Amino acid sequence: MLNMAVKAARAAGAIINRAALDIESVRISQKQVNDYVTEVDHASEQAIIETLLTAYPDHGILAEESGREHGNATADHVWVIDPLDGTTNFIHGFPVYCVSIALLVRGRVEQAVIYDPTRNDLFTATRGRGAYLNDRRLRVSKRIQLKESLVSTGFPFRPGDNFNVYLRMMSEVMKVTGGLRRPGAAALDLAYVAAGYTEGFFETGLSPWDVAAGSLLVTEAGGLVGNFTGEADFLEQRECVAGNPKIYGQLVKILQKYSKFASAGEKADLRQNTPTLVDPGMAPGARVAPAARIEEGPVQEG
Repeated sequence: MLNMAVKAARAAGAIINRAALDIESVRISQKQVNDYVTEVDHASEQAIIETLLTAYPDHGILAEESGREHGNATADHVWVIDPLDGTTNFIHGFPVYCVSIALLVRGRVEQAVIYDPTRNDLFTATRGRGAYLNDRRLRVSKRIQLKESLVSTGFPFRPGDNFNVYLRMMSEVMKVTGGLRRPGAAALDLAYVAAGYTEGFFETGLSPWDVAAGSLLVTEAGGLVGNFTGEADFLEQRECVAGNPKIYGQLVKILQKYSKFASAGEKADLRQNTPTLVDPGMAPGARVAPAARIEEGPVQEG
């Protein structure tokens, strides 16, 4: 099954690479403010679905653009597909995007492929058999201190995102790490944790197709993945933290109070310590209301 997922990912990557030669001609539409989809997303997704369902007609499909409209809706085997993670990067010609494919069997990720068509980098993993970049076995970084670590994340970008809370979360992490990065493709962020390029990753508002494949890469490379409170059941919870075992624990300690699953005491502490921000568009001396209550959840990003 991994070989078929690789075949599907490479077919999608070929479509993406051809389109990248003439990005100006690519038709773009807007799903919502700052959230784009292109004809390349749709063509890439269709190529993946056709490849997989031709080989496994009884399997289910969960895809970013078409949802569950293809395949067997009651199947134990479900392919989770992001045909172009990093669409905004792609339409700007910024070469950080990928194809992400995972196979869930009874809700557990068993196979994973992340393909970076710009570099021809193929990340693969099979449960219990390790994670690989092309033919090289992957292991997470051995760094044990956050102050020496590079951590990746994603920024809020949609109307309604709780930007004030995110700024506090980001500020806490930035102060204790060697560096914070926002590449713009969560699947690749997780692959880079598995490869040891970064020591950790955190983001909110993520969907299963953003993190399914990358999560198996991380765990098969010796890392840990969970929600902000450290629980392993995170695929549907819209928050994700990953890292090598030492860095993962330190990130969870920082981020747990920002989780929608945090205790009442942790949420109260966050409300008390969230600063009131000045709106630069208001008159001098005017102030905006404090950040939204943590009960409303952390920033949502996808």
